Amino acid sequence: MTLKNKTLTLTIVVLSVVATIAACSDAKSKETETKKEDITEVRQKEKDELIARGKYLVTVSGCNDCHSPKIMTQLGPVPDSTKLMSGYPSERGIPTLSEAIAKDQNWMKMSPDATVFVGPWGITFGVNLTPDETTGIGNWTEDVFVKTIRTGKHLGQEGGRPVMPPMPWYMIAKMTDEDLSSVYHYLMSLPPIKNPVPAPIPPTEIKIVK
Repeated sequence: MTLKNKTLTLTIVVLSVVATIAACSDAKSKETETKKEDITEVRQKEKDELIARGKYLVTVSGCNDCHSPKIMTQLGPVPDSTKLMSGYPSERGIPTLSEAIAKDQNWMKMSPDATVFVGPWGITFGVNLTPDETTGIGNWTEDVFVKTIRTGKHLGQEGGRPVMPPMPWYMIAKMTDEDLSSVYHYLMSLPPIKNPVPAPIPPTEIKIVK
């Protein structure tokens, strides 16, 4: 075999090896991509199931009763599906009390759609639980959300203000970690709604009208 033929043969062998390696690499790359897609699909399915579970828990626990504005129907008031969990509509302003009601300490008053409550503790509003970052809980981590429910303290902070009545946090706190995680992920899946709900108003700062 001449030198020229040997060189040609060696070149062919090298190219064959390179082609084989490239084919194997490409196959491995496609296999890796397939595995990544499978993992992504599994995780998305798990997340979808988590959100569905959270929606179920929020619905049967009556969270929409206080945290969602209502619209009137032939069957009575129902949660406004375009404003779910967005809290007391801030455009309504701060409610006032009559002098007679304010003097009675054995009462509790609520708005027709149950998004604002007045009692001996003052005035409290259904807060915005949509993932809006400035007026809702968009900046809350899951840990902050769970601590808030478990401790009954705003933002779960030790020494923070209490979660105000009539929020039954002490009952919701009995949910499992998985339940609370589901609720959190459902809330974070809602459309963010910018609605700056007023802070709780203590009894001494309630506006009284005669």
